[in-house]
Amino acid sequence: METRRTHLIVGGFPKGTHAGHDMEYARLRLLTLLWERADTVATVTGDYSDLDRWLPDARLLITYVAGPYPDGAQNAALRDWLEAGGRWLALHGSAGGRAARSEDRKTRRMVKTAHHATLGGFFINHPPTRRFRVDVADPEDPLTRGLPASFEVVDEPYMVELQDPAATQVLLTAAIGPDTSPPGFGFTYDEDTALLPDGKTRVLAYRRTVGQGGVTYVALGHCHSPLSRNRTPVDASVDPAGASPAVLRGPWETTAYQQLLRNAITWGVGGDGP
Repeated sequence: METRRTHLIVGGFPKGTHAGHDMEYARLRLLTLLWERADTVATVTGDYSDLDRWLPDARLLITYVAGPYPDGAQNAALRDWLEAGGRWLALHGSAGGRAARSEDRKTRRMVKTAHHATLGGFFINHPPTRRFRVDVADPEDPLTRGLPASFEVVDEPYMVELQDPAATQVLLTAAIGPDTSPPGFGFTYDEDTALLPDGKTRVLAYRRTVGQGGVTYVALGHCHSPLSRNRTPVDASVDPAGASPAVLRGPWETTAYQQLLRNAITWGVGGDGP
């Protein structure tokens, strides 16, 4: 059996911080999923440093980050690797990156960089964490194999703008509707470019081809602990008083999310599907 290497990036910004997420938990869960397989070994870092060192002989890159993003040179190395056949499983905050102060100096907005074009998605904001239904848009795709037609999660309802919709295979959606963020919450933006034309649907997972390789992005995946706790309010569907729970595992505790991650790792390591 051929053994292929997976490079895993899990970390926050500034370097070594949680950035509102339980990075240890996410890292452990992802490494456990990789450990279950007999055909991959893993290397691990906290950001995109030395990407040109880790990618050349890797089959799969998995990222779960809150803040770190590839700079111009790192993105170029990533793009070249994908075009040569590499596969990138990008989770949750991987669609984010750098935030800049708005003109009022009180709020921030996300800054689109070159890596968003490579990824195919750009995070603009998310309302408070809530309970919502996720719908499988393409049940025939290898990445959604074994998933129910829909499943419920408690998570941050991400607003992700597709960068090349015509070349994007949508995998998961949710009828989350317009942004319900309270005043002063989250990031500012000029237009909600993540909301689909029906006025209610948002894309939460997709796949796209890049050269001989490809990208799978899954917006689901928030988790926090007392050490990393994000103290921003949650929707009443999570807590009537709007208090964020000390420990939140969200989709990680659902069978559907675990199956989705296993499918995505098979796609990445084993080359299942296009």
